Amino acid sequence: MEELGTIQTLCVSRMLPQGVYLETSSDDVLLPNAEVPEGVEEGSWLEVFIYCDSEDRMIATLRKPIALVGECKALEVIDVNPVGTFLRWGLQKDLLLPHGERKSRLLPGDRVVVRVVVDEETKRIIATEKLGRFLDKAPPRYLENQQVEVMVVQNLKLGYRVLVEGAHWGMIYHNEVFRDIRLGEKLNAYVLLVREDGKIDIALQKPGAEKVGTLEDRILETLNKRGGRLELGDKSPAEAVRSEFQVSKKTFKKALGALYKKGLVELSDERTVLVEK
Repeated sequence: MEELGTIQTLCVSRMLPQGVYLETSSDDVLLPNAEVPEGVEEGSWLEVFIYCDSEDRMIATLRKPIALVGECKALEVIDVNPVGTFLRWGLQKDLLLPHGERKSRLLPGDRVVVRVVVDEETKRIIATEKLGRFLDKAPPRYLENQQVEVMVVQNLKLGYRVLVEGAHWGMIYHNEVFRDIRLGEKLNAYVLLVREDGKIDIALQKPGAEKVGTLEDRILETLNKRGGRLELGDKSPAEAVRSEFQVSKKTFKKALGALYKKGLVELSDERTVLVEK
């Protein structure tokens, strides 16, 4: 069953009216006739995904699912019923999220981040929301300001819960978010702090002077594109700053101050003007 839930390149061993059988390391698996490409014959090689049909028989398909076994993805809820929650994952048969593998209340149309796994008891491919058991048990050893890849898992009251490098839990607090974020989105981010409990505070922008320096370049670029005038200044609303540059007003004011000290801009309450050289 090692092929289950994976993409394989397999050889056609037999051709029958119901389809072609593909040779695996265990039993041959059927690719139904409706999916057999024209010109296929015995000895042909096909790239297929192996899963179980509605009668729990291993079957092949040329379609590729949104997520393979072992991967985490955000999937759409199609239906919730006494059997479980069913998720759209790109195949004719929807993916089951059993009630025992759920952590949140879900309704059709919701998106939920799950991991695709093979259930040890039933040998079926299922989804689970319980991602913690797949994380690294060793304490995280990230450095302050280190760049990491994160996946957004949940939108909580304090902020967005994220998977850090697929191995540890992290949190991006709402006051560190300056643009729309989608569940399941992968982002480049930075480590702010590794806490004693192993959880990690994450920022989407590099902390400190480097972040301000990068913003200075962006402000100058925007000024040049707009004829040397930007309708934002020290007293502009934080929402307007966030909308334009996706940063906090505090960071924006630091960048303006740095540009002013360099003699590159003139400032007013709600306007920044490029100094002509």
